Amino acid sequence: MDLKSFLYVFGFIAITLTLVPFIAVDYWWIRVFDFPHIQLTALTLLAILAFLIKFDIRWFKDYVFISLMIACFIFQLIKIYPYTAFAKKEVLASIDNKEDDNFSVLISNVLQSNEKSEMLIKEIKAKDPDILLLCEVNTRWLTEIEPTTREMYPYKVEKPLENTYGMALYSRLHLEGSQVRFLIDDSIPSIHTIATLPDGNKIQIRAIHPTPPMPQHNPMSTDRDAEMMVTAKMALDRKLPTIVMGDFNDVAWSNTTRLFKEVSRTLDIRQGRGFFNTYNANNFLLRWPLDHIFISEEFRAVDVQRGNDVGSDHFPSYAELSFEPQNAKGQEPPQPSQESLKNAEEQMDRVADRIKNLDLAGFLQVR
Repeated sequence: MDLKSFLYVFGFIAITLTLVPFIAVDYWWIRVFDFPHIQLTALTLLAILAFLIKFDIRWFKDYVFISLMIACFIFQLIKIYPYTAFAKKEVLASIDNKEDDNFSVLISNVLQSNEKSEMLIKEIKAKDPDILLLCEVNTRWLTEIEPTTREMYPYKVEKPLENTYGMALYSRLHLEGSQVRFLIDDSIPSIHTIATLPDGNKIQIRAIHPTPPMPQHNPMSTDRDAEMMVTAKMALDRKLPTIVMGDFNDVAWSNTTRLFKEVSRTLDIRQGRGFFNTYNANNFLLRWPLDHIFISEEFRAVDVQRGNDVGSDHFPSYAELSFEPQNAKGQEPPQPSQESLKNAEEQMDRVADRIKNLDLAGFLQVR
């Protein structure tokens, strides 16, 4: 194969990988291409620059081919641009920043097989969050961190499991009405609770960790997408300011997460601040944002960080937020479109029997 042919093949791969996510099926080997858009953007730019080495100004097909690659590059750049520091912030910086209005959140997928609990404990003590959410915890994990959580947090909701979907939420803010719900699968928990801020205001917290579209977990993205839409509907029907957080097993720029954000009328603290890639902590080249904190318009951002290594395949995600309902109008999200609501309903309808059997009456008043 000569150099020109190689460059055509290289460019064709970049074009194909860009187009694959447009295939409207839920199979994991399609949906997984939603994830590496940062890498695909860089790959396509490299393919364009390489193709220029052998670009022939006399060949029409070279113009067509490089135009396709440029179009793919622009498309990919548009996808990831909102999550760069050059874009407009969706969650605006705090204006009032009063101590009684502020609280912090730390999310960490600990990796169930990770035995370096001392690294997580060190991070918890360093960040000192008011609300701590842990994913993939089993009984061993809860036992090892119990002295720390008992000392730091008077309130807790724990559901340890051995299937890598155990979850625990700890809080120094008063919690009430706490529930562990199995929204789609009776082995995949979610946590729903109401926290009281120091000034007496109450906020709704929803934590999820749906299954990823991977062969060792679930060969389809159907369950993940449906759980995200069920949670979005709950957030849309909110009576209180709301935070939805957790390991979504989906990237911020995917169609599913964007639909979740629109339907739930929540804001992404990443937009305009950076990628804050939390996975894979063990591979510098293959990283993307899987752990998320979405908030309603009553909150503003004081600080947003990616946490330190805790021995897991995920980095923690940290945010300090300010409760400023008086400033909500400056960042109020629009109502979801009818088309988006219909798309969300269609994703939920694919698992309608399981939703019905799990007795979610009262959780989905919007339906």
